[in-house]
Amino acid sequence: MKVVGLTGGIGSGKTTVAKAFEALGIPVYIADLEAKKLMVTSEVIKTKLVELFGEEVYLDNELNKPFIANIIFNDKTYLQKMNAIVHPEVHKHFDAWKLKQKAPYVIKEVAILFENGGNKQCDLVITVTAPLELRIERLLKRDNTTKEKIEAIMKNQWSDEDKIALSDFVVNNVNLEKTKAQVVRIHEQIVNAL
Repeated sequence: MKVVGLTGGIGSGKTTVAKAFEALGIPVYIADLEAKKLMVTSEVIKTKLVELFGEEVYLDNELNKPFIANIIFNDKTYLQKMNAIVHPEVHKHFDAWKLKQKAPYVIKEVAILFENGGNKQCDLVITVTAPLELRIERLLKRDNTTKEKIEAIMKNQWSDEDKIALSDFVVNNVNLEKTKAQVVRIHEQIVNAL
């Protein structure tokens, strides 16, 4: 079964595009969501995170996000160490999930697909783009955050140009109807190439 990676910068509209593929009957695996679940359900991950951060990493069997964020913010190597614990387990989880799917292909949505080398495990890649100001506007509405925090996250992500250069398809997500039409065209191209 083909794996189609779906990525894009924060606020580009990956979720919107993922839902459009789901509407066409294509199973979608949202890696960030599954990683968050695994961080509280996987004994392998939990044990390693406690070794890395200490007992305070969990409060009442939930991730102590402010505690982790504070450590990562002050020392970026902890983010890399945490990712090295979580990503392999998410990859195993994805492989098991993929085997249960009955579709011509699956979508694996990963925010930092290129940044973490995940594109190498995909047969094709779709990058979602949107103008920077629109992305910032969406995030201010969605996340109750500041423009500074958004820009800090964006600095840690590859530019659209770099992602597009390595992508098979690009969805320009500005208008919902046009986005859906682009998804249908891409879906047809993928299915016809199988």
